[in-house]
Amino acid sequence: MFASLPRKTTLALAVFLIGACILPASAQKKYDPGASDTEIKIGNIMPYSGPASSYASIGKSEAAYFRMVNDQGGVNGRKINFISYDDAYSPPKTVEQARKLVESDEALLIFNPLGTATNSAIQKYMNMKKVPHLFVSSGASKWADPKHFPWTMGWSPSYHNEGRIWATWILKNHPDAKIGVLFQNDDMGKDYFSGVREGLGDKADKMIVTQASFETSSPTVDSQIVQIRTANPDIFLNIASPKFAAQAIKKVAELNWKPVQMLVNVSQSVGSVIKPAGFDNAQGVISAAYMKDPTDPQWKDDPTIKEWIAFMDKYYPDGDKNDIYTLYGFGIARTLVHILQQCGDNLTRDNVMKQATSLDYEVGIFLPGTRVKTSATDYSPLQQLQMMRFKGERWELFGPVLSSE
Repeated sequence: MFASLPRKTTLALAVFLIGACILPASAQKKYDPGASDTEIKIGNIMPYSGPASSYASIGKSEAAYFRMVNDQGGVNGRKINFISYDDAYSPPKTVEQARKLVESDEALLIFNPLGTATNSAIQKYMNMKKVPHLFVSSGASKWADPKHFPWTMGWSPSYHNEGRIWATWILKNHPDAKIGVLFQNDDMGKDYFSGVREGLGDKADKMIVTQASFETSSPTVDSQIVQIRTANPDIFLNIASPKFAAQAIKKVAELNWKPVQMLVNVSQSVGSVIKPAGFDNAQGVISAAYMKDPTDPQWKDDPTIKEWIAFMDKYYPDGDKNDIYTLYGFGIARTLVHILQQCGDNLTRDNVMKQATSLDYEVGIFLPGTRVKTSATDYSPLQQLQMMRFKGERWELFGPVLSSE
């Protein structure tokens, strides 16, 4: 082939052809801002201060998990640079931090930012910028709207669906009960409450005899509990984030009131809610679960729980193993790493969403039989819950796994 060409020309042509053969392989690597051959920048916004600071352990456990991943060589050889900012659970601050992460830090995505009102404040911005707003730590229904917000995806079972499940349980077990409702005056509280009303159907107006809302800027919910107690309902629905949920449980006990108490899933942490409220005060409180409770002896030999305990001992030794939010952070960080691994060398924002919307993954922290599943038209990774009751110093599951369908 090269016989008639001068030796130098032949050598140059051979080098060119070898380079041309190599080029397609290297060209397969695709990067958006926040990704390179050596690094993946992950942005995060968490309430490390303010009224929702009980959730701070989520961000801390995620940071610890990524440190572990980096110690093990990173994701496909790339180290994770986890940049986590405090928004104090304040929407204006959330907007400021999101802009900083996207425009200054140039993170590949914003992962697991916490709060309904806070994420509502940045949802349009994230979608306008076409930056993944991935695994929002809130069960609001609005995170599963791929038609209008294709760059936003939630994580937890929706608050609305949990409210419907509560209503189904109430109608079956207490069909003639009078219900009193405490709810947080934001999208989270309203989502839960609308699910309860929808689930109760035409009996809602008759069964719900009193309701009281509160702002997250309020110091306490004591006056609201006194107001609800005056109507003497048989069932008390505690729709509040951890700080206020604990206050409510404690105040119910102080009033020597003995209703059936139902507590939202987002406030079921033994370490952050039940212990501050008082174990004696929380006896019999009912909630719904989708995660394994690390304080429950039935999971002591579970492989994922054992792995989480070893992780906590080495990478987050100051963390509270009674705090389910540390397990939550472990599981959700593991899922993101799975997505990034699936991205391979195509670390574009488009491909991150492509992988996130084609999940069928066993995380290991959820109740048996529950998998994370998504599609291009289904942005709800988790949709099932099981009822549980607080007894002694831990939650006890009862009944079948339920869906709102």
